[in-house]
Amino acid sequence: MSPDQTMSADRPGWWAAEVEAAGPGTDYLFRLDGGTPRPDPRSPWQPAGVDGPSRVVDHSSFEWNDRSWRGVHLPSAVLYELHVGTFTPEGTFDAAASRLGHLADLGIDAVELLPVAEASGERGWGYDGVDWYAPHHAYGGPDGLKRFVDAAHAAGIGVVMDVVYNHLGPVGNYLAELGPYFTDRYRTSWGEALNFDGPYSDEVRRFVVDNATMWLREYHCDGLRLDAVHAICDNSAVNVLEQLAAEVRRLAAALGRPKFLVAESDLDDPRLVRPPLAGGYGLDSAWADGFHHALHAVLTGERSGYYADYGQLEQLATALRRAWVYAGEWSPYRRRHHGRPPLGLSGDRFVVFSQNHDQVGNRARGERLCHLVTPGRAKIAAALVLLSPFVPLLFQGEEWAASSPFCYFTDHRDPALARAVQEGRRAELAPFGWQPEQVPDPQAPSTFEQSQLDWSELDDPFHSAMLDWYRSLIRLRRELGTLAGGDPAATTTACDGEDGWLVVERPGLLSAANLGAGPVTLELDAGETDLLAASDGAVTLAGAAVVLPPDSVAVLGAR
Repeated sequence: MSPDQTMSADRPGWWAAEVEAAGPGTDYLFRLDGGTPRPDPRSPWQPAGVDGPSRVVDHSSFEWNDRSWRGVHLPSAVLYELHVGTFTPEGTFDAAASRLGHLADLGIDAVELLPVAEASGERGWGYDGVDWYAPHHAYGGPDGLKRFVDAAHAAGIGVVMDVVYNHLGPVGNYLAELGPYFTDRYRTSWGEALNFDGPYSDEVRRFVVDNATMWLREYHCDGLRLDAVHAICDNSAVNVLEQLAAEVRRLAAALGRPKFLVAESDLDDPRLVRPPLAGGYGLDSAWADGFHHALHAVLTGERSGYYADYGQLEQLATALRRAWVYAGEWSPYRRRHHGRPPLGLSGDRFVVFSQNHDQVGNRARGERLCHLVTPGRAKIAAALVLLSPFVPLLFQGEEWAASSPFCYFTDHRDPALARAVQEGRRAELAPFGWQPEQVPDPQAPSTFEQSQLDWSELDDPFHSAMLDWYRSLIRLRRELGTLAGGDPAATTTACDGEDGWLVVERPGLLSAANLGAGPVTLELDAGETDLLAASDGAVTLAGAAVVLPPDSVAVLGAR
């Protein structure tokens, strides 16, 4: 690092200094009014972690090989959520790239990376990031991420970056020292909210929007998943999400490749994905947690916590038609009416799943769905998600019913913070009925290590059979072009909560599932049909009827 050099006001809210000796690889820090040196809030690389010096990166020096890449068509995509640290034993971008062939064979269109911005320690989920512009040093830094994206595009797979604009982590967060990045006018689950609508908020918004466009431009990512946007507090006439969507659309036009934004929100508010002229924010799609909850509660019988709002087969049938269960109805768990009808929205405005990092990792022991239900029920879940009119998302290892859990893990070096995380984790899980002794220590290395995927399981007959089932469903989704980007209004459902059967009919396709205790025979009204896929060898098609043993699903197509 060079000797201290004084910075001067460059324009309102910005300070700058010309350092002639600086170039790619130069390390530097900022010192405010003689105080403790701090990393650059826009640092592109933190090779020594959140408290180390920032390092200059020349993004233009990387040699990309993806000039022929045309991007991801979200309406027809199958997404795959991936955590770099546990996807492989090595836990790096380069190691993850070595497994892209598996995802290509599976039929994945885009991987969605859990946040990779620099955060405390060597391991974690990524939602405690503080250096938003710097890919995590433990994963391989900026060039490692670029190599991963380049390799993914070469394999025909897009990359979606999970980004967190609702809070920062507790370690290495120095933004409050550098400007009015936070406001005490709102509170979130993580403390003070970011200042998106108060005095001097223009540059805070710029900080967020520039970060988003950086991932799309400098790292060639194809889309962003916006974490918990319900915790973004903004009463501006133009919400920061609308501003972000507009700038991403302009960037996509300039680059000649599609770029998209997917929001996570628990509000069930269609304004997120409606165009601005219709009073919306103009985002491309939104996670549908209600779909997951309805499916999970029916399959597992769980009713604790927010699952108290779910469990009826009729609710699952509703979710298969409109993604959300609550669209203005009374929610017993929330003790109020919840949601708004998603009228007129196409299926690609919703991302659905039977598992994700939250719904698996926020269980006490990180159990996957396959750990809680029979293999037959796991196969039913896969069929209902992958053949729905929405954009399906899989969670890493789901496709082969991985035996490894996905636990919540952290690597905070401050003992007081580590203890607070341990205690907070137990308190958070108490409403679900889990006792403190059932909750693994997030700080223990073993909690992280047991969450790593075991790729040797692919050689086991049980796991390979589940993988074949997922491959067949994705292939079917591809072959029947009417399934992708479908119109939810063209989906009809029928069910019997007492006998436990469910029928979902889409153009050219009918799925029949038996969740009851005994076999069922369902008469078909769709005319002559072919059995396209069956989760159980005992499924039979006899004339205009299909016979389903318990915990099985049949997929039928019109001849």
